[in-house]
Amino acid sequence: MAESGRILHEIITQMVAMAKPGVTTQEIDDLARRLCKEHKVKPGFFGYGVMGKKYPAVACLSVNDAIVHAIPTDLQLVDGDVLGIDMGVLYKGWNSDSAVTVIVSPSDPLLSIRGGAKGELVAQKLISVTRDSMYLGIKQAIPGNHVGDIGNAVQTYVESHGFGVVRDLVGHGIGRELHEEPRIPNFGKPGEGPELREGMVICIEPMVTAGDWRLVLDEDGWTYRTKDGSLGAHFEHTLAITKDGPRVLT
Repeated sequence: MAESGRILHEIITQMVAMAKPGVTTQEIDDLARRLCKEHKVKPGFFGYGVMGKKYPAVACLSVNDAIVHAIPTDLQLVDGDVLGIDMGVLYKGWNSDSAVTVIVSPSDPLLSIRGGAKGELVAQKLISVTRDSMYLGIKQAIPGNHVGDIGNAVQTYVESHGFGVVRDLVGHGIGRELHEEPRIPNFGKPGEGPELREGMVICIEPMVTAGDWRLVLDEDGWTYRTKDGSLGAHFEHTLAITKDGPRVLT
């Protein structure tokens, strides 16, 4: 799974670098498809089924108020768009899953993660808070803690900055299957939920809104948007729980 995660990190890094004004999310998805072939991995999302539907693309590429699971299109990105990139790969039977959110810019989009690119102040803060909340959750992923310790760390930090934590969608276990038990909510109380044990591999993925946390589902049956039209951000890492602490694999 570490090798699966390493490959996925390389692919997403190249996708982020392509996220410039004038580029379409379909073109970014096409790049991801080519990179999967180059790395000899299978895209984890393509053909993934939910309630009789199969996801038609390699990656989820969500813009502005579309917080997760948006299908790539031919709509061109513009300067200042908030773009969430979410993708998984399958390597020798093992899955990895990761997500990052950036501000589309003519300069290096990675700068927006570090707070260095131009962009609306709210978007910058939303991205940094979402990213930092993920790492606070990861710190709680140690043997003997509980799923609620992760969710509480994320929720407390996010809400202290005035943002909303999505309740409808959660993180998850991962391994031979893309989604496994336990569910990893981004909210909760310390000490509640399943106990974390050495050897578990999970995905921690805060989904955060600049306004109300409630979502609506598009007619395509995949794309989740903020109900109030506010911006959304999404970060995710796959990590292993070890006796020496959490080991990030992506």
